[in-house]
This record gives sequence, structure tokens and C-alpha cells, in this order.
Amino acid sequence: MHAYIQQRPQEIPQMNRTTARSTVLTGALLAGALALAGCSGDGGHEGMSGMSGSSSASASAGASDAAAQFNDADVTFAQGMLPHHQQAVEMSQLAADRAADPRVEDLAARIEAAQAPEIETLSGWLEAWGAEATDSSGTGHGSMGHGDMGGMMTAEDMAALAEASGASFDRLFLEQMTAHHRGAVQMAETEIAEGENPDAIAMAQTIRDTQNDEIAEMEQLLTELGG
Repeated sequence: MHAYIQQRPQEIPQMNRTTARSTVLTGALLAGALALAGCSGDGGHEGMSGMSGSSSASASAGASDAAAQFNDADVTFAQGMLPHHQQAVEMSQLAADRAADPRVEDLAARIEAAQAPEIETLSGWLEAWGAEATDSSGTGHGSMGHGDMGGMMTAEDMAALAEASGASFDRLFLEQMTAHHRGAVQMAETEIAEGENPDAIAMAQTIRDTQNDEIAEMEQLLTELGG
């Protein structure tokens, strides 16, 4: 009994030292694991951010390359079509309170809806290309005149349309817009043949196809109205 009691005090400190060492070791391992996990998480986040930034930069570079791809034909197309569209919108807006035939009013509304957004696009291209714009009077900020923009109405033509109403307006609008569209189709065909910017060429193809269809529609309306 005495021998057993004498050994116990020696064994207890030994066990405490072993437990302490185990606790320190476990804590160190846990801290190391947490540090590794933190490094791994940070690295993954940075990697994803890097990939995202790289993708955004690539997309921006691609857009810039597309905008930078243009030639003189593209610039001429945008400079001519911008005021051409502006005048078509002005003519179409007159139909709201002057047209007698609802078909004419509907056509005018469709023309305005199609060409108004293209005006913004054309303006953006000219700005990106460092080229001057021309307004619907043909004199604006550029050097082009009506001779460069087929089918444009003169100031007298626009005044006559603004003064007309009812059936007279319908016929005059259809006659003027038919000539106006034919000029736009000619400019579009030139751009398709000679342009370089893919977006400008795509717009020209849309203008050619849409306005050829509208020319046929207006010719039919004129026949039915006795024009």
C-alpha cells in the first residue's frame, strides 16, 4: 500500500505533461490547417477575379476592334444616312395629326420606330470614328450636301408636306417618302458593296430590305388612293 501511494505522485505529473504536449500539437495542427484553408480560399478568389477581369478586358478589346474596323465608305454611309433618317422621322411625325388614311398613319409610325434608334447608332459610330455629322438640313457640322444624300426633301418640299392635310397629305407623304426611301436604298447598296465595318454593313442590309418592302407598300397605297 505504501509503495503504491508513493508512485502515484510521480505518475500524475507525467500524464499531465503528455496531455499538455498533445494539446499543443493538436492546436498547432488545427492552426496550420486553418491557415492553409485561408490561403487556398484567397488564391481561388483572386484567380476567379483575375479570370473575370481578363474576360471583361477581352470583351472590351473585341468591341473596340470592331468599332475601329472601318473605311471611308463606312464614314460616308453614316454621314449620309444620319440626316436622311432624321428627315424621315420629321416627315413621319407630321402624319399623326395630318393623315386621313389610317394605313398611312400606321406606316409613318413604323418608319419612325425603325429609324429613330438607328439615328443614335449612326451618331455613335461617327463619334467613335472621329468624323463630323451632318444634320437633316444637309449643312450641319459636316460638309455634305443634299446631292450626296439621294431622295432628301428640300425645305420647300418639307413646307408643302407640313401645310397639307387629309387625303392631300396622304398622297404627298407617300410620294415623298417613296423617293426618300429609294435614295436610302441606293446609299445602303453602296455601303454593302464598299463598306468594311460589319455592323454598318448589317444595318445597310436591313435598310435595303425594309425600305424596299415599304416602297412596294407605298406604291400599292398610292394606287388605291388614286395617286
